[in-house]
Amino acid sequence: MQPVQSLSMILSCTATFCRIILRVLAVIAFGYAVVGAPTASAEPAPFVPSFWDPAQRPDKPDLGGLRVIRFMTEDDYPPMHFLTEDGRLAGFNVDLARALCEELAVACTVQARRWDTLLPSLAEGRGDAVLASLRATPTLRRDFALTAAYLRTPARFAVRTAAAPAVGATSAAAPATPDVSPRGLAGRSVAVVENTAHAAYLAAFFPAAQPKAFGDLDAARDALRRGDVDALFGDGLTLAVWLNSTEGSACCAFAGGPYLESRYFGEGVAIALRRSEPVLRRALDWALWRLAQKGTYAELYLRYFPVGFY
Repeated sequence: MQPVQSLSMILSCTATFCRIILRVLAVIAFGYAVVGAPTASAEPAPFVPSFWDPAQRPDKPDLGGLRVIRFMTEDDYPPMHFLTEDGRLAGFNVDLARALCEELAVACTVQARRWDTLLPSLAEGRGDAVLASLRATPTLRRDFALTAAYLRTPARFAVRTAAAPAVGATSAAAPATPDVSPRGLAGRSVAVVENTAHAAYLAAFFPAAQPKAFGDLDAARDALRRGDVDALFGDGLTLAVWLNSTEGSACCAFAGGPYLESRYFGEGVAIALRRSEPVLRRALDWALWRLAQKGTYAELYLRYFPVGFY
């Protein structure tokens, strides 16, 4: 074979190969455009909050004669604490109590009591700790010892999604995803529960918005679902539970935030103990830190809050 002929065949084959490669790339590009990039289209995982300094290395306290911790909680605030259909006590607080006892290698009981009897029962020695989403208020700190905060409940905006049709709206529906900045909400209607910290915060930091006060959160959520208001501002935890429901997920989603100003929304929730139990308080603080470091806290958070509220 002559060199010229060989070169011609090589160029021909190369050209054919290039055409094949280009066609393959075109098919891949078309499929990519139709299906979308997997990482870009996937829903982002909920953000898991952390309330413990990762650089901190506290020592495990000497538990002495501690053999059992009697936790008390309530049973009517899902998903924090509630009764299952078969009468079992469950919820984020309940599982957190059990995880704390497991980390400390002590026995654990979790009793459900009426909300108004929790702190009196603790003071009277009928239990050792109250783990029931108690807000760390100055009054509570005055009367009881508190662990570090294990959860904070920020305020959030909820808005209608583009796919949600108006349901019996009494006014024209606003754009599905309004800008929830102070400027973006100027002149827009925002549902809020009257006489709450959320109403006060909205008035202070979103003065150009048009608040529409409701007597309770159910009424405010219904107004948003119908399209009667442009947004809703309220407790992030409660809204997250609703947005994880069939009704909430079909219409609405979080936007903006979270808003964590302690002057309005508190310093978080903590475990309450008697002041005469400093060893138990230190032990629970250590165990909370350990659960965060090991990922157990994140596992519990994602189990009960698949729609994160941060």
